[in-house]
This record gives sequence, structure tokens and C-alpha cells, in this order.
Amino acid sequence: MRLNKYIAQATGLSRRAADAAIAEGRVVINDHSVRMGQAVESGDIVKLDGMPLSLHLETQTIMLNKPAGYICSRDGQGGKTIYDLLPPELHHLKPVGRLDKYSSGLLLLTNDGQLAQELAHPKYQKQKTYEVRVAKPLQPLHRQMIQDNGIMLDDGVSKFALERIKDGNDNEWKVVMREGRNRQIRRTFDALGYSVTRLHRTHFGTYSLGGLRGATYTPVA
Repeated sequence: MRLNKYIAQATGLSRRAADAAIAEGRVVINDHSVRMGQAVESGDIVKLDGMPLSLHLETQTIMLNKPAGYICSRDGQGGKTIYDLLPPELHHLKPVGRLDKYSSGLLLLTNDGQLAQELAHPKYQKQKTYEVRVAKPLQPLHRQMIQDNGIMLDDGVSKFALERIKDGNDNEWKVVMREGRNRQIRRTFDALGYSVTRLHRTHFGTYSLGGLRGATYTPVA
């Protein structure tokens, strides 16, 4: 097996990230330096940053209905993390397209580096859908500004589609977007004077939360 593929399957890194680790000299086989494209043979001990890697022979992906209040990290610094919701045998999986602490909904975790790359990299532009509640009714002008020209944030223009979840209710909106910058939805509404009180992701690419309820998870193909 090629070394970058081995690293990707063992760690959940993308193959591009694995190539970068090899190029930076962070990977050794049997305590010897390696070259790009090198193969891993049976019995070889591969280390990344000095830590031995064990190969998960099968890729594994789960979908978690993340509750608000949980951090998408292994180190919660005293707070609750998504790994508190999972059994130890799933702790090797890594989240794709993180949700902030106060957001909830669909979160994918996988050890498939290629899948993670295809879902998270901006060039693939995977569509994501959220249910958002704001503390006060969204004015028609502000809705038009967000959808037509976007709102200028510190890291560029933020633009996404908005649709009422219920007729006559201007506090709750379905947000559809293909970007995924850090806290982008919250920052967009905040720039117009609106506080987001609920942000819940229901779709990520072809994946849908469907009937998954509560702080539960399910394997996905």
C-alpha cells in the first residue's frame, strides 16, 4: 500500500495532508526516513510525529445528531465534547465540517481521508442546509441584501439563500449555502443586528439528518 494511503486510512487525514506530512519529514518507517510514493510492507512500523500508526482496514463513517453545548474536539478544556457521546471504539473518527459549540445537527465523522477531503474542501462546494432562528423578525430588505449581493465580513462577502420555514414567521429560516467559513451564518446575521438563537444543520451534501433524533448516531454508507 502506498504510504500516503496508509496514513490517510490510519489517521483520517486526506491524502494531500498525508503527502504534506511526508514532505515535512514527519513520517518514518521502521525509524528510517521515507520518500514520496514509498510503499508500506507487511510488518513495517509507520510513525507520524513519533507516534506509531495502526491501520484501520475498513473505512468507517457515522452521522451524529450533535446537541448544542458540545465541542467538535478531543480536548474540551473542561467542557463537553462530541466524543463524550460516542463509545471508545469510535474515538478514532474525525469530524468533517465542524459545528460550533452552540450549534446542533448533522455532523459527519470518518476515518476516510478521501471522503473528508471531498466533503470539506471549498473547491467541491458541497451544499449545506440549516434551520436558523433569529431573536427578532428578519426585515425584507435585510433578506434581500443577504441573498442578492451578500454581506461584507472580515473574511469576504457572505451570501446564501433564505426561505421561511413557516409562512408568516420571519424569525425562523432555512439557510442553504455552499460555503462554510467559521461561524459564517452567525456573523452574517450579527452584522445586520440580529442574534442567532438556534442554528441546526439538517443536510450536508447528499447526507440528511432524516429521522435521527436526540444525541444519537448512525453508521452511513
